[in-house]
Amino acid sequence: MFQHHAKTNTPTLSRRHALALAAASLALPTWAQSPTAWSEIERTARGQTVYFNGWGGGDAINAYIQWAAEQALQRFGVQVQHVKVSDAGDVVKRVRNEKAAGKFTNGTVDMVWINGENFLSMKQGGLLMGPFAERLPAYAYVDVKGKPTTRIDFSEPVDGMEAPWGMAQLTFFVDRQRVPEPPRSMAELLAFAKAHPGRVTYPRPPNFHGTTFLKQALLELHTDRAPLYQPVTSEALTRMTAPLWAYLDALHPHLWRAGRQFPQNVAAVQQMMADGELLLAFTFNPNEPANEIAANRLAPSVYSYQFNSGTIGNTHFLAIPFNARAKEGAQVFINFLLGAEAQARKADIAVWGDPTVLAVNRLPAAERARFAAKPQPGQVEVSAPAIPEPHGSWVDPVEKEWIRRYGV
Repeated sequence: MFQHHAKTNTPTLSRRHALALAAASLALPTWAQSPTAWSEIERTARGQTVYFNGWGGGDAINAYIQWAAEQALQRFGVQVQHVKVSDAGDVVKRVRNEKAAGKFTNGTVDMVWINGENFLSMKQGGLLMGPFAERLPAYAYVDVKGKPTTRIDFSEPVDGMEAPWGMAQLTFFVDRQRVPEPPRSMAELLAFAKAHPGRVTYPRPPNFHGTTFLKQALLELHTDRAPLYQPVTSEALTRMTAPLWAYLDALHPHLWRAGRQFPQNVAAVQQMMADGELLLAFTFNPNEPANEIAANRLAPSVYSYQFNSGTIGNTHFLAIPFNARAKEGAQVFINFLLGAEAQARKADIAVWGDPTVLAVNRLPAAERARFAAKPQPGQVEVSAPAIPEPHGSWVDPVEKEWIRRYGV
């Protein structure tokens, strides 16, 4: 679990966003689902097949989902098919096209792994079933107070339309034998890149990690961040991104291949760092460096850290499209994934290392013991504050302008 230390440079929020966060962190889970109603959902779910559309680019993640699918079949009689996708945006388009074609039942997607702009698109387009999340029995232990992004997705209220699955925070890592003093802000990163030309880079947007790098810079370049937490306007876009483009204009000549080419994804950046070609890499899973050390893909001298003033953090979610065929089966599977057993296994470095959404200290003792693993080499030693994501509407225009300016 992340510990929030000094709140230096934490984001300045709009009144609307601050009130939304306050409401999210203070409200208690809604127990609208009676035990009888849940038993009926479980009964109906038996025999259903859930087509779970989720990112399929990680072996450890795929193996975890396979384990969870096996449990769902054995315990609840629910068959889960992991439909591996490379971009959740493609799933959003498919559901939108089904709605446009009048396919209001028997959709091809029963469950989707999303957050951010994809959630915003589905919510605004009426593409989601719900609210359902806070009616799940396992939701009782979600840490809505300590982790307010479980109810606020990229500044958009979740409103029970998706269930939190795991936590993420932008985390950097270096080999301490090569980089004893790494950069701890975007300003220091610029100085570091100038001192080590060709040894730093980031993935090419619209890759998710590349866009996150841009958003981290965008947030750090402003003391008044309020406009970033409201729906984007053309005036705000021009005014707020001007410092970002100036920063990147200064940074790019000192990057790998002089900023004229960018890796396609963060896995390529991490591999180049492991090979010694780059001095720094990053991830959105704080436990990933520890995973890689445990798998002997990174040296034991690698350590991970977050910027002193904080880095972007969010929650990733599970949602059910409005026209899903197996709505009951999807709810049963999501409820299992929210339970302490599945959350603890997911958080295990040896399995996936994805941080839990649960308030572990509120769990019954036997369930709490599942999370008692010792810290592993490569894990973040001192967590920094998690800075909320800008509103999801900023993503697309920022990516398009980056491509216009720097895409080749």
